[in-house]
Amino acid sequence: MDARMVYREASTTGAAPTTLVLRLYEQMIEDLRQALQALERGDIERRTERINHVILILGHLESHLDFAQGGKVATDLQSYYRALRQNLLYAQLHQSRTVLAQQITDLLALREAWIHVEQLQSPTRGTADRPNAANSPLPDETAGRIDWNG
Repeated sequence: MDARMVYREASTTGAAPTTLVLRLYEQMIEDLRQALQALERGDIERRTERINHVILILGHLESHLDFAQGGKVATDLQSYYRALRQNLLYAQLHQSRTVLAQQITDLLALREAWIHVEQLQSPTRGTADRPNAANSPLPDETAGRIDWNG
C-alpha cells in the first residue's frame, strides 16, 4: 500500500469535518496535477480517470452542503463546485492545459481558506502536516473558464 494513502487514512480517523474537507481538496489538487501531466503526455485514459475522480469528489462535497446552517457560504460553494465541474468538462473536451492549471490555482486558494477555518476551530493544531500544494502551474490565460461569482 502507498505510504501517502496510509497517512491519509490514519489522519482522517476521527478527524474534524474541516480536516476531511481539506483532505478532499488536497486529493482534487493532486488529481488535477496528474490530469495535467497526463494531458501533456497525451495519456487520455489517465487524464479522464483523474478528472472523473475530481468530479466524483465534487459530487460528494456538494451533496454534504448544509444550506440551513451554511447560508451564503453553502450557496457560494455550490456555485463554485458547479462552475469547477463545468470547467473540468471544458478542459477535458478541449484538452486545455490552461483551464486545468487555473482550476488547480483556484482550488489552492480555496484550500487556504479552509486551512484558515480549521485553524480558527482548532488553534492549537498547526499546518506542518499539510503537504505543500503551492507548486501549481500558472496559466497564461483563462479562456474558456467559467467564473463562480463567489
